Amino acid sequence: MAFNSIEYAILFLTAFSLFWLLHNRPKTRMLVLLVASYIFYASWVPKYLLLIILSSTVDYLTGGAIYKTDKNWQRKILLSVSIIINLGILAIFKYFNFFAVEFSNLMGTFGMEVTPWHLKFLLPVGISFYTFQSLSYTIDIYKKQLEPAKYYYQYLLFVSFFPQLVAGPIVRAKTLLPQFLLKPRLSADRGSAAIFLIATGLVKKVVIADYLGAHLVDPVFSNPAMYSSVEALMGAYAYAFQIYADFSAYSDIAIGSAALLGFEIPINFNAPYTASNLRDFWQRWHISLSTWLRDYLYIPMGGSKKGSIRTYINLALTMVIGGLWHGASLTFLFWGAIHGAALIATRFIQRHKITSKIPVKIQKALGVFLTFNVVTAAWVFFRAPDFNVAKELFKTIGKFDMSTVNLSTPALLILLGALIIHWTPQKFITFTRQTFSKLPSFIQAILVLAAIIAASRLASAQVAPFIYFQF
Repeated sequence: MAFNSIEYAILFLTAFSLFWLLHNRPKTRMLVLLVASYIFYASWVPKYLLLIILSSTVDYLTGGAIYKTDKNWQRKILLSVSIIINLGILAIFKYFNFFAVEFSNLMGTFGMEVTPWHLKFLLPVGISFYTFQSLSYTIDIYKKQLEPAKYYYQYLLFVSFFPQLVAGPIVRAKTLLPQFLLKPRLSADRGSAAIFLIATGLVKKVVIADYLGAHLVDPVFSNPAMYSSVEALMGAYAYAFQIYADFSAYSDIAIGSAALLGFEIPINFNAPYTASNLRDFWQRWHISLSTWLRDYLYIPMGGSKKGSIRTYINLALTMVIGGLWHGASLTFLFWGAIHGAALIATRFIQRHKITSKIPVKIQKALGVFLTFNVVTAAWVFFRAPDFNVAKELFKTIGKFDMSTVNLSTPALLILLGALIIHWTPQKFITFTRQTFSKLPSFIQAILVLAAIIAASRLASAQVAPFIYFQF
């Protein structure tokens, strides 16, 4: 049940209507959202609903037990139970087959033939997202930064809250849990801003992400050798904007949907391709994941407080694990390694002030150009099904064949439009949203309908799933 489907619209409108009818009854309105969330998740593979209930129950019980005891050994055991069960489920469903194959390949290098044992099941949608979200609850209680959920069903809802369940943002318990107990409020301005966010998210998904994917990215990555250098390069750039438009569209719709229900979810993107270095990029891209990795992995490993060499090791490990979080593939690991190496280089340059003699404006322009191209090069490994395809694409780019016969004008215009929109100043975007909010309701409805109709003309016959559903 994708956000850009009729089924989701029906589910959301039903939940929205019941929620506000029962807004004065906190327990009942939470149960309405919980049922809607479980229906939403079960729409993919119903039996996997048991996994999210199991994970939620384990963390609810261990979190409460951690809070009640002051004995460090008991607290550590309880936290370990939470971590082992959560990561164990994630490892079995997402990584077992990957490591089985790699172990078989490793044994093959020593002349030993080992047939990998495969587990035959589909990857549960959003398992990486809700696992990290639930884990942060028990860790924060262990660190004495959070009190446990008041009600069991309140915690079940926190883990499964359907607007951001399958692709984030990864919301911390201290941000969302208390909101479930507060009386929800929805002003006209806030409702208009939410609708604006949802509408722009749908347009980004259909007009930019899906169109670039179908008409430029997918053809180039399916067989890079068939295209010229310019066409292959445009395919790589198009994927950079496809994945941004696709993922940020999901976040926009999630944040807007939650806002219509009276809840605030933090932003997940902030014009990442305007970043002047890789550190800046990760403060703008998938913010909920980057801050999670920082707070629960990088800092506990020592962060930057144990010398330069240890800092570089911590950066590399954090990003490699971040790559593995995205998928069970060597290409994802390599993608993470590229970002780890780039972050190390960024930290080295900043600490040694290597660019201090370069004028600030030139530093900024050069930094943005290099950062975007490093990120795009890394995206090639993220998108390519294997290293051979990635290698072929870079080889094609290196041929310096300038033919553009396979580049369609509409695809290039949309790519250019995506670039312009991305670089549009935030002040203008805020002004546009505020202007929309001040318009009469019937004018807002006409504009939203017009945007949907325009987007539908560019939409493919089959609804394209969001890219991050696979993680």
